[in-house]
Amino acid sequence: MTDARVLFAGTPEFALASLQALTNSAITPLAVLTQPDRPAGRGKHLTASPVKRFARDQGIEVLQPETLKDPRAVAQIAAFEPDILVVAAYGLILPQSVLDIPARGCLNVHASLLPRWRGAAPIQAAILAGDAETGISLMAMTAGLDCGPVYVEEAIAIGEEETAGELHDRLATVGSELLVRHFEAIVSGVLDASEQDDSRATYAGKISKQDARLDWQRRATELHRQVRAYNPVPGAFFLFDDMPVKCWRARVVGGATGSPGEVLSAGRDGIVVACGQDALRLDSLQRPGKRPVTGGEFAGSVTMTGRRLG
Repeated sequence: MTDARVLFAGTPEFALASLQALTNSAITPLAVLTQPDRPAGRGKHLTASPVKRFARDQGIEVLQPETLKDPRAVAQIAAFEPDILVVAAYGLILPQSVLDIPARGCLNVHASLLPRWRGAAPIQAAILAGDAETGISLMAMTAGLDCGPVYVEEAIAIGEEETAGELHDRLATVGSELLVRHFEAIVSGVLDASEQDDSRATYAGKISKQDARLDWQRRATELHRQVRAYNPVPGAFFLFDDMPVKCWRARVVGGATGSPGEVLSAGRDGIVVACGQDALRLDSLQRPGKRPVTGGEFAGSVTMTGRRLG
């Protein structure tokens, strides 16, 4: 498709979709950059990223610098003399010394409609905010945080019950297709990029486990968004008998009243908890070290009606 000299930088499944799309379109990178192997699973064994595993299977050279501030890593990248560096959820900041290497610059596949939701967690942020839509932006990278000019965007609607994991998978597909569709025009200089309106920018910071704790003083609609936004990581949770219980699925029960955190009902249909406004029906729950169960199954194992959740 092109004779451009391409490098690719990415780490998780979101990035893998774009790398696969490139190789399927006969755009095989000279090498890929991905984060160093990290401990994973119960055994905390060092595990290669999805991008590394795929690249290794394809016979593509893999680079795993701890940081791109190391002059040796910069020199290693420059030695490939790339025309373009495609970046998707890489996880390391690209300093100016790296941004300046490719002749046609660095192209980022970003999971939001920029300038809305610049930063580390745009998918979760869009759900938390109750956005009706999100999408993919193909952006020319600059030294700032996701503030470079945008080549093209594609919007998709966010489902009312859609989780971050489900939205992630759809956006990964949209991003990979958008990348391949416009790659030739971008690398050849035919497609121009438009500057972002910085006055409209919003930011999506990194997520901590504590962000996912359910505060029953808040409105049920907000807690419902939390449950969706933090599924599958890190998992929305509340305390029950001083034990963190994760909630994977929930629904808003309009018109229900009670003291925030009070269990209004608990039975086969789930567990209904009063919130600052309306109530939340807990449909899928998981104790530490146990498998997820329905709200009805959880309610059948303990006495909950009338209790207050922490």
